[in-house]
Amino acid sequence: MKKLTCLFIIFFSLLNKNLIAEENMILKLEYGDVEIELYPDKAPNHVKRFKELANSGKYDGVVFHRVIEGFMAQTGDVKFGNSNSKEFNLALAGTGGSNLPNLKAEFTDIPHTRGVLSAARSADPDSANSQFFICFESAPHLDRQYSVFGKVIKGMEFVDQIKRGDQRSGAVENPDKIISIKSK
Repeated sequence: MKKLTCLFIIFFSLLNKNLIAEENMILKLEYGDVEIELYPDKAPNHVKRFKELANSGKYDGVVFHRVIEGFMAQTGDVKFGNSNSKEFNLALAGTGGSNLPNLKAEFTDIPHTRGVLSAARSADPDSANSQFFICFESAPHLDRQYSVFGKVIKGMEFVDQIKRGDQRSGAVENPDKIISIKSK
């Protein structure tokens, strides 16, 4: 009976580990790898979209077009912000999205603290599409206003190295880019 209990515990531990690993992503930057934990129980549609775009390579080569010291780094414009695309236009980066429909807001009780990933959008709460940002510091004014769908759990020191933009607008000349994002 003791052996059966041990096997049962080991089996479910491995199963649980595999389930958790499926919700973690690796963001490759020039500076190093960043591990991101996703929150499908809090923002299922945003997580699904993020994984779909990431695992299909849509984020590969996308620039961090808006980066504000002490606030956040924004990226994810797969239309105009993809440096590998013929549609790449740094002046328009941040105004595009994917060919998929916009997402309805999934506001949560998760605060915008250091390392949080949240969906970027226009003034319309239901306009998130492909863009997202990573917080450098806490931003409580964003809580329950933007859809949090993940958090950096390893490698935040590499996010901290992303080139900053203009102090007011955050616009970045010669911006850093995503090498890739894939499921772990």
